[in-house]
Amino acid sequence: MNYSTYKQLFDEILENPHPAAPYDDATYLNYVRLNRSRMRRWDAQMALDKKLVTQLKQISQPQHWIIISEPWCGDAAHTVPFLVQMTEQNDLLTYEIQLRDSDPFLIEQYLTNGGKAIPKLIVRDDTGNDVFVWGPRAISAQRLANHLKSANASKLEILDSLQRWYNQDKGESLCLELSVFLKEKELA
Repeated sequence: MNYSTYKQLFDEILENPHPAAPYDDATYLNYVRLNRSRMRRWDAQMALDKKLVTQLKQISQPQHWIIISEPWCGDAAHTVPFLVQMTEQNDLLTYEIQLRDSDPFLIEQYLTNGGKAIPKLIVRDDTGNDVFVWGPRAISAQRLANHLKSANASKLEILDSLQRWYNQDKGESLCLELSVFLKEKELA
């Protein structure tokens, strides 16, 4: 699905008086509400790193970006808008968003430490070969989450800390990491 269809999914979930699982749980429904708001904010305020934009524009071979996500995922709400905007910098970049918990269950091939952590970005060349995989979080966000978990922080404390981290970072870490991947793979 494209980004517009993905955002419509949020509205459909929130407008449905009897949403399907897991959205029949008030906690998940609240995540969707928060994440819709977060994505709208990023859509209005985000700014891609200028160096990354230059790199993206210099890509000379087609690439297909597959973004694995779910509306309930807070990390995805802070990442997917940036990834989509990155693909919009060059006509040779196409993308699709696949849901983690729906067919074709592509996430099964891209586990993180044995888990289905999202968001996940798979960048493929024009023959369908994986060029690189990124995700589920920027390295510094993952370090923060790992530190909090090792300190026995509650789930709420971890989520709040990550939310503050994303707000302060403004996508800079994501842009930097993808810039490095593109350079290392000599894609831009």
